[in-house]
Amino acid sequence: MSGQIIQFGTSRFLQAHVAFFAHEARESGQHVGPITVVQTSGSAERAGRVDAFGTPYTVILRGSENGQAVERRTTVRSIAGGLAASRDWAALVALFAGDAEFVVSNTGDRGYEVAAEDRSAALLEGGVPRSFPGKLTALLWERWRRGGRPLTILPCELIPRNAAVLHGLVRELADAAGAPDGFRDWLDTLVIWADTLVDRIVSEPLDPIGAVAEPYALWAIEARPGLVLPFTHPAVVVTEALEPFERLKLHILNLGHTVLADLWLRDRRPEGETVRAILNDDAVREELLRLYRDEVLPGFARHGMGEDAERYVATTMDRFRNPFLDHRLADIAGNHAAKVERRLGAFRDWVATAPGAPLPMPGIEAVIARQTAPELVGGAA
Repeated sequence: MSGQIIQFGTSRFLQAHVAFFAHEARESGQHVGPITVVQTSGSAERAGRVDAFGTPYTVILRGSENGQAVERRTTVRSIAGGLAASRDWAALVALFAGDAEFVVSNTGDRGYEVAAEDRSAALLEGGVPRSFPGKLTALLWERWRRGGRPLTILPCELIPRNAAVLHGLVRELADAAGAPDGFRDWLDTLVIWADTLVDRIVSEPLDPIGAVAEPYALWAIEARPGLVLPFTHPAVVVTEALEPFERLKLHILNLGHTVLADLWLRDRRPEGETVRAILNDDAVREELLRLYRDEVLPGFARHGMGEDAERYVATTMDRFRNPFLDHRLADIAGNHAAKVERRLGAFRDWVATAPGAPLPMPGIEAVIARQTAPELVGGAA
């Protein structure tokens, strides 16, 4: 087996997460296949980044471990090269249909949107599809046509049940294209779709590639029959149930980020302000802590996760105050309305499914309400 990993997405996050883990696993003596990074968007501004893949790059870990400040620099050598799907489609098809064993993706908040033109028979006729789900469907089709060896897909998008959602989209596109039953059966039986959750704050890019990140990292992967991982690593956890990890991260760490971004937008705070800087404001810090204490923790307690949530809040506040990371609120505020719905609105709805009287959530409700009145946040919702 080649162990070849194809990574869809050029983000600094994956450079400091999956590719970083792969490098450390290889350094520990494991056989880890090469990673080929694929740009799916066709963005001209990222062309330089694509061409830089294949050369070693630096990941700087800065933060606190066991109460001690740490800074470590690692030269990562796990990425063999980069391809732009729009430019290098033939090479990508050959690699995907041939040597690939694993697929990793992180295609952004809108990465699972399907272009209308991808919902037709033309999807399987050899052109370059427009959307990531379309590209993946066409590539899987070519792999099936050329023998259909098994494949493991490990999505890293911040979407609940990300693999199940992606699998469903690929099946829909295969149906719309009129694909034969044999292809659809192969998608369901010999392609392993594993839901995963990723957790690491990657605050800064390095030019042209590389990143600055915190030491804390998690890649939780839900077990399923036939699952084989590309490597083992202390930050990689295989679990029978992914939901507790998802809820803690989405509704504490991610929710906290979005609440801080909302305050930054609402109060028209300095353009370059970071998470650490805004938390030096006593009023802001108390507002976030009050929301955690009075609204978030009681919600988790309703679902029997109160103690886990308390520990995760404490860890999260330490991560937010990391003295080495410059995590800009302007970056967090991207796609703000969608993040509010997924992180705060979904938390409110989840808590409502638990037994007991409704829990008051005035702080969460206020952030949600501002998405229908964008003028209150400077039109930046």
